[in-house]
Amino acid sequence: MSADPHPVAPATETPHVAERLPMPLPGDVRSVFQGGLFVLACLGALYAASDIVLPIVLAFVLNLMLQPVVRLCERLHLPRTLGAAVAVALLIAVAAALGMALSGPAATWATRLPEAVPKLQSELSFLARPLTAVEDMLSRAQGSTAGIPLNSGAQQASLAGLFGTLFSGTRTLAGGLFTTLLVLFYLLIFGETFLRRTVEILPRFNDKRLAVEIIAHIQHDLSVYLLTVSAVNAVVGLATAGVMWLCGVGDPVLWGFAAFVLNFVPILGPMTGVVLFVLVGALSLGVHWAALLPPALYFGIHFMEGEMITPLLMARRFTINPVALVLALVFWYWMWGIVGAVLAVPMVAIAKIICDNIPPLRAFGHFLEG
Repeated sequence: MSADPHPVAPATETPHVAERLPMPLPGDVRSVFQGGLFVLACLGALYAASDIVLPIVLAFVLNLMLQPVVRLCERLHLPRTLGAAVAVALLIAVAAALGMALSGPAATWATRLPEAVPKLQSELSFLARPLTAVEDMLSRAQGSTAGIPLNSGAQQASLAGLFGTLFSGTRTLAGGLFTTLLVLFYLLIFGETFLRRTVEILPRFNDKRLAVEIIAHIQHDLSVYLLTVSAVNAVVGLATAGVMWLCGVGDPVLWGFAAFVLNFVPILGPMTGVVLFVLVGALSLGVHWAALLPPALYFGIHFMEGEMITPLLMARRFTINPVALVLALVFWYWMWGIVGAVLAVPMVAIAKIICDNIPPLRAFGHFLEG
């Protein structure tokens, strides 16, 4: 897991600049409570309408990542519609290729991973009590009777339930895949026109200028963040695949892709990866000290990424409060599942950019600063 104590995310102001800006606090208690009720109402609406809101939010994030492809097509004198079609087709092709290449190994390992817990429990006696406590917690969460020992079949069922709960948000994503692609296609074509019309309906010139500044900051900062993080995560995935191959773990490409995806979720993703590679090492190399080599190397890769690569590329410009980041990860995972955890950092970044540019909210934006 990444050892970087300052997780990164887009920020529009460096700390010394932000400190010079005035941060007025609201003096009317009623305004504070009304604002809080409005935020709670919005969050309740997002939770209730997650089936439709989540694909739209994902489309907006993908739009920021694919805009460079559309601009490249425009430089080649291709129509914007054709550029949007090329970008969406490229996204679908990459997803389809990965799905076909990894679906078989993923299905095989999904059936094998539950075997690792009883194997570890039988070979390592000092882990028997912690593993039993974990299994009892899982059985309680699933409504089972507490204190009844779980046999091998029950252990596999409980772990299957755990993975089903963990990735429950992906069902919503799969159900809204068509909505995501449809909204993404039209955002790539008419997104700038949509934003221009939004600015035009604002009544005052100062409001128009502020809206343009906020939109420009969001587009630029998030585009840079998403592209940089994707490149860094790709390097992490390649390095993980290489060390898994050197360790003799089967299907190294699958584990490299898993490391790539997990690294999009700061802190919690790498922690999940360490646990995952402990199980993979136990199944591939047997229950002895050599099984700790895959998770140890995986941790070493994330240590170098968190302490050297990511701070070198982004820490001077992109910082966020680690406590706020963890709270956002937990909250959005509860709201929208694993996809919500992946989108947590971009959404916190958007909130910080907006707060930094609106004086009544600037104090909250300063709180989010790393």
